[in-house]
Amino acid sequence: MLNLRSQLEQTLAHVIYKLWQIECKPILQNTRPEFIGEFTWVAFPLAKQIKLAPELICNQVGAAAMESSSLIERFEVVKGFLNFKLKSSAWIQFFTAFKSLGSPVYKPAQSSGQHLMVEYSSPNTNKPLHLGHIRNNVLGYAVSELMMARGHKVTRVNLVNDRGIHICKSMVAWMHFGKGETPESTGLKGDHLVGKYYVRFDKEYRRQVQNLIESGIETAKAEQEAPLMLECQELLRKWELQDPETRNLWSTMNGWVYKGFETTYGHLGIQFDHTYYESETYTLGKTIIEEGLKKGVFYKKENGSVAIDLSNEGLDEKIVLRADGTSVYITQDIGTAIERFVLYPDLSRLIYTVGNEQDYHFKVLFKILARLGYSWANQCKHLSYGMVELPEGKMKSREGNVVDADDLIAEMIQTAQITTDSLGKTEQFSKAEAEALYHMLGMGALKYYILKVDAGKTMLFDPRESIDFNGHTGPFIQYTHARIQSLLKKTAGPAEDLNTNLTLEPSELELMRWFHDLETVLQESEQELNPAKLAQFAYDLTKCFNRFYQECPVLREENKSVQDLRIALSAQTALILRELMQILGIEMPHRM
Repeated sequence: MLNLRSQLEQTLAHVIYKLWQIECKPILQNTRPEFIGEFTWVAFPLAKQIKLAPELICNQVGAAAMESSSLIERFEVVKGFLNFKLKSSAWIQFFTAFKSLGSPVYKPAQSSGQHLMVEYSSPNTNKPLHLGHIRNNVLGYAVSELMMARGHKVTRVNLVNDRGIHICKSMVAWMHFGKGETPESTGLKGDHLVGKYYVRFDKEYRRQVQNLIESGIETAKAEQEAPLMLECQELLRKWELQDPETRNLWSTMNGWVYKGFETTYGHLGIQFDHTYYESETYTLGKTIIEEGLKKGVFYKKENGSVAIDLSNEGLDEKIVLRADGTSVYITQDIGTAIERFVLYPDLSRLIYTVGNEQDYHFKVLFKILARLGYSWANQCKHLSYGMVELPEGKMKSREGNVVDADDLIAEMIQTAQITTDSLGKTEQFSKAEAEALYHMLGMGALKYYILKVDAGKTMLFDPRESIDFNGHTGPFIQYTHARIQSLLKKTAGPAEDLNTNLTLEPSELELMRWFHDLETVLQESEQELNPAKLAQFAYDLTKCFNRFYQECPVLREENKSVQDLRIALSAQTALILRELMQILGIEMPHRM
């Protein structure tokens, strides 16, 4: 009784075979709101096959299905469309079986047998996390949680980009202008302090370049020969040579950043099972390149660099090793991917959560892995997401034109406090309870605003739209959950047994139909790695419940059987919302 659609499809398949000796798999769709019924079958494909009028087919199939199935109350034919309305008893029996499952969203403890690795976050240690990182983190976390909910084993990993010329820029600026500043002496979070010097470097570097240009040097040469850039390159060379003084400063400044990241991750509720560092992985892949060179997968160019030609696969030539023998980014990624499948022999899929500006990079990476003969190359997936833009345009970290993650989190919490207090929703709360609620609502607003947008789309961020107790927002869903909890506290809880002889009100039936569609939405979200479908479902279910709440009194209902049903519907709605939002990384308040 858990899937009424599939039961009805089986009935139709049996009826069609009985009438015309044709084996087929009828597909039902949800009936459009302006017509009677819950499920619709389209007769046109069969009409072409057996050369009968679609309306005649619909009438014959509908009548035969009525005789064969106890689920159907009546049917309606609209041209070549056959609409079925099921009995209230069928829906109540479905709902009884559905709620007996326990968790409607999370699969039972048994594993699917698949092990997925999801990489997300991947920050640089020359700046604090910003709004773009927030989208990466909440998306990667939600996909991980979704796959765990579907019964898969998931390993969540972070690859921290902690070396390279950009890191050296912050170090050089601090050496010139820092005067020994530390997070303790300035009161700044470590990642903010380091980020300040990354911005300072760019400012001073631009000034030096402009001075060189004004002295008659060409722009390209000025950019290469600016004193600060030459210092950066020398510092990177010293780092690669394990110079103790350079390594000590690098370690100190990275340590400041890591502590800052931990604080931001804590506010966002972001977790990892393992963290990789580029400083430890950047040489991985060089041995693989050398082996591939011997096998003819790669070739050496006249200048000594090593490359691969992917033009036959719609891509270009790609350098995988510089002429001086040093690695490029893809060298590291090749080695890291191989190492992960070695360390985790049971790994089924490797999912990279990275912005769409790296689409080409990952196409090349996966093609190279396939050329190298790794059978698991087609199990690698780039979860590409669009950039987050501001009303005034793209963010640029080196210019300081970013929405800082910590500032945004603080702003969201403050906005949640102002909005909540203005509505009088925390009058009975202690200070600690109120602050916990503000954080819950602020983070719920931020995460939901981001996750409700399909990952592949570029999004425009406007925090003012995200906190609205009546809009398409996280707080709207959170408030409805708290309302249901308040309602349930005034009852004895859902009854074990429900009366199946009741006639359902339209909004009661609508809630059950949403419950019935939940598994389909979960399957689609899993297949597409798309938490936005779950966010939309949670919003639609919330709207449906609020209609039900207005149209179907619960506590004032005198018929005990009807009241039991409505209490059960309310409790099940709260449970589904709670579990869906858990996948999105959003906490749900129990009172407001």
